[in-house]
Amino acid sequence: MSVTPRRDVYANLLRDTRGLRREQARSRDGWYEALPWDRKEASLFELEMLLKGFACFGNARNHPGPPSTETPIGHDFHAELLMARDALAQAIVRVRELLGEREKAYVFSRYLESVVPADALRSRLVKEQLNQDTPDESLFVLRNTFGSFLEMADGMLRLGRVSHRHYFALLGTVTREISRNTYFNPLVALEFRPELDRIRHAEVLEALHGAHDAAHRSVALTYLTLFRALRYLDLVDEYASAPASMGRSYLILAVLRSDLRALTRFLGAGAGASMADGFERLLLKVPAAAVGEMENALAADAGRLVSLRSTLEGLANVLRVEVRQVLERELPRARDAADDPELGTRLVLATAALRGTLHHALRQLTMELRPSDATPLLASPGDAERMASERLRRDIWMFAQILRAFLAKARAAPSEGDRWSASGSFHFVKEFLDHFRAIGYQLVRASDYTRMSDFLAALDGLRDVDLLEPRRLEAAVAECEAFRTFLETLFREVGQRKELRASPFARHAAADTLRIYLGAA
Repeated sequence: MSVTPRRDVYANLLRDTRGLRREQARSRDGWYEALPWDRKEASLFELEMLLKGFACFGNARNHPGPPSTETPIGHDFHAELLMARDALAQAIVRVRELLGEREKAYVFSRYLESVVPADALRSRLVKEQLNQDTPDESLFVLRNTFGSFLEMADGMLRLGRVSHRHYFALLGTVTREISRNTYFNPLVALEFRPELDRIRHAEVLEALHGAHDAAHRSVALTYLTLFRALRYLDLVDEYASAPASMGRSYLILAVLRSDLRALTRFLGAGAGASMADGFERLLLKVPAAAVGEMENALAADAGRLVSLRSTLEGLANVLRVEVRQVLERELPRARDAADDPELGTRLVLATAALRGTLHHALRQLTMELRPSDATPLLASPGDAERMASERLRRDIWMFAQILRAFLAKARAAPSEGDRWSASGSFHFVKEFLDHFRAIGYQLVRASDYTRMSDFLAALDGLRDVDLLEPRRLEAAVAECEAFRTFLETLFREVGQRKELRASPFARHAAADTLRIYLGAA
């Protein structure tokens, strides 16, 4: 018996995140259905992600490449503006496609502006150009303003050096114009559209429909964001195939980084609270007389939610670390990208690494929701097995290093009774528990560890450890020693799998990932 009611899993997110009024949503849906060509979804998706890219690329934290120590005042933004200018031109191309024959109205309007002599008539013409009662009129506004922005960008690029004030003034103006657009404003964080974000994997849809109602929003938001991110990577691959379009890849990667940062923040802080609130609402609906009868079902549901929360927090950690590693270590800064002859190859390799991370996150979440079913096939079977084994081997090595450090600190901890009360002496215990929740928990569950119950019980004892009773720490140390020995054996066994026999362990890359994790934790 379960307290989970039936409902549509993610329709609300697809319907409500853009914030259109009901009549506006119907108008946009009707406009989209009437578009006559087959690639309309790809054109609309590219346009909206470029629009979002202007806002995200305006934040230097989203830029690919190593973090810069240079101040904005001393930086020449010529390279960044060149990328933004290319994106403006491409956005205009997509707007013209979506306008179709109505593009002729834009040309005629510009002609009228040049020949109408009376100021009153010119003012009325400008006012008519700003109407946004239909999607076509919103596209017309974008076509009009983006043409002006493109001319401004061309003029700024002819100046030679582009100051931070000029660069951010232009991108800020572009962003504000997009934010005022009625039908094409994708600037809301983690927003989705029915015509662009329908999930088409049967296994994932089944997992969604099987999720507990208290976790409904968290699970749907995670799935939709991960699948949206995969589409970003496809778009980057398309841009990377031609030298003329490589620069605009940086705007799409900025969108990806911004969206995944928003997701990891939600999973790390908001998902647990959201699930707790949802479960509390379900509990309050249970009649008092039925509580005893439903005790086992309620306890089982609570246990599944706790496990799901741990999985979501683990995925947030993986995404946060690996996206940062790929974007900062594998790609050049914008100012160096134009002179990099291998930029296209580096972009493709970066998207392949990120795609593997996203596939891993999707598989882990689906396995958590439906552990008895097959995982969704998101890559070829051989590639999926190899990537999963490589990731498992790296995670085993990383957590073994964390275990080794914890054990060394635990052995050096003060043992006299009057010194145990110094909470600072045991800050490393809290740090280790955080690391375990981020990395170790999934390893324990996935590795069929025979002492899992004893190991988890010992760590649970540390969560509210009495600093005057070191016996709990001693018990945890003993279990951690046993688990470290198990991990060493497991590391060797995973390395002997057929898909890894020809792939030596990349210790330096794993150490680099561990440094990023520890620095960002």
